Amino acid sequence: MLEQGWRAAHVAEQLEISRATAYKWVRRYRAEGEAGLLDWSSRPHRSPRRLPASLEAQIVAARAEWRYGPDRLGPLLGLPPSTVHRVLARRGVSRMRDADRVTMAPVRYVACHPGALVHQDHKKQGRIPDGGGWRVLGRDGTRDHQRARVGYDHLEVIVDDASRLAVVVAVPDESGASAAHGLEVAAAEFAWVGIRIERVLTDNGWAYTHSTAYRAVLARLDARHKRTRPWRPQTNGKAERFIQTLINEWAYARPYATNRERQQALPEFVDFYNRRRPHTALGGRSPLDAVNNVSGDHN
Repeated sequence: MLEQGWRAAHVAEQLEISRATAYKWVRRYRAEGEAGLLDWSSRPHRSPRRLPASLEAQIVAARAEWRYGPDRLGPLLGLPPSTVHRVLARRGVSRMRDADRVTMAPVRYVACHPGALVHQDHKKQGRIPDGGGWRVLGRDGTRDHQRARVGYDHLEVIVDDASRLAVVVAVPDESGASAAHGLEVAAAEFAWVGIRIERVLTDNGWAYTHSTAYRAVLARLDARHKRTRPWRPQTNGKAERFIQTLINEWAYARPYATNRERQQALPEFVDFYNRRRPHTALGGRSPLDAVNNVSGDHN
């Protein structure tokens, strides 16, 4: 509109937006330049009706004591359940799995720099039979039975704690050798962008705790092995969360006609995740944007 003189109606029709939206972005660009094109928070500057901090603390204390959800805490505290839910979500204790089961303290931590801590986990993914699974052909007993016979793909997932940079390595099984291979590949990928692995956090699976091959890779990397506390899967939550993203945005993002087709889409998705996908925990940046001294970005 500004550089080529297009009418707002034509631009709006081409981009499938309203003319009011087109004018809004032009006004913001004229007033603030490139900064005006960034998303603005819709949160008001003042919230005079927000609950007092003492009442919010009472809600969190009741959550820790009784372990009830908003629908049960609301009547006990004389508050609407929706209000209780907003407070719990704001304090990071709306889901029991995100907090310590004993103290109800939110389990949140971020490593001080990329490589200081990486998370590793294993994902076993059911293969797609030739011709497609139930997402392509619909649900029926024959196809479900056929799907059960085709076996599983195995993936080692390694995620950097500070930057959320992720590496996914296809491996043949759940053995210690596969876990070791996945970590070696991830170390090479991280090294390419200037990250040296210092500590590795895993669960207490046999492949990580009893494998000679895995311990040998840790020794070569001069990395310390950390394990999650028993019955505390949220400690390794960044790997768990990335696996959920992998499932939702790659494995089941669209129907695949064959298992090979889905496997071929994996590297493209991981590259998109690392380079272009905005991450809420990083303030909308991608993982590679959060990595210091990325090759080619800083001279």
